[in-house]
Amino acid sequence: MGFFDKIRAGLTRTKENMSTKLNSTIASFTGENEEFFEELEETLILSDVGAEASMEAVDRLRDAVSERGLRGAEEVRAALKEILVEMLGEKGELKLDSRPSVILVVGVNGVGKTTTIGKLAQMYARQGKKVLLAAGDTFRAAAAEQLGVWAQRTGADFVRHEEGSDPAAVVFDSVAAAIARKADLIIVDTAGRLHNKSNLMNELAKISRVIDREMPWGDRETLLVLDATTGQNGLSQAEEFAKSAPLTGIVLTKLDGTAKGGIVFAIASRLGVPVRFVGVGEQADDLIPFEPAEFVEALLGED
Repeated sequence: MGFFDKIRAGLTRTKENMSTKLNSTIASFTGENEEFFEELEETLILSDVGAEASMEAVDRLRDAVSERGLRGAEEVRAALKEILVEMLGEKGELKLDSRPSVILVVGVNGVGKTTTIGKLAQMYARQGKKVLLAAGDTFRAAAAEQLGVWAQRTGADFVRHEEGSDPAAVVFDSVAAAIARKADLIIVDTAGRLHNKSNLMNELAKISRVIDREMPWGDRETLLVLDATTGQNGLSQAEEFAKSAPLTGIVLTKLDGTAKGGIVFAIASRLGVPVRFVGVGEQADDLIPFEPAEFVEALLGED
């Protein structure tokens, strides 16, 4: 099953809510009418697109209708699709050319972070990459144990220390092991919660400094895992993490479990960070690279 089919199937609840309302609003278009634009903006906001992104989309559509003389619902639908795809930005591959490269995975507990790492390990292992998993969340024994299961399942190397150890020391040893074993990719799990928020952010900053020092030549991606069902609360999480570990991408999990898939647009608009992967199910193959155009088509395409 390709991206379009999976994302379409995974967006069932969102389509029942957001898509149905959007398409109903678009179908009511009969010409330039401020009431139409206000209703469209309200529908987008209620779908968790966020106030800023909703206003931007509607303002751009209003201009398109006026400047291009759009007539009829189908022309408006096509224009809105173009706008939404542009707002999501270009599809981008992760830059993982160095050997090894690093993917640093951050996020609060409970968002599916460790499972996401396992799915990433499987994806890259299938591409022929030698993967090493680093159990940098030393504050939860269950996290390291779960990661160890994924290492066995995917054939990845695995580095862990005792519970309560220094996470930066785990990363230091993981980099040394990856270089010695000629691994292609290190995927680092990190703590989702410590005694307080500043402790957590300081720990992430320390890990980043270790990677900078030991692999100044290496490619690194920092992915924030967000639970789509948390909606706008996920944005405040992202802003906190970005202060200590500059983000290069978002992994949005549980997209199949929310009726508010519009959070994808809010993330792109407010954070300026692209969504790289989306989770649309529980199976290992249900973490898929994000395709902006196909996402919008699945969301707004006619049934």
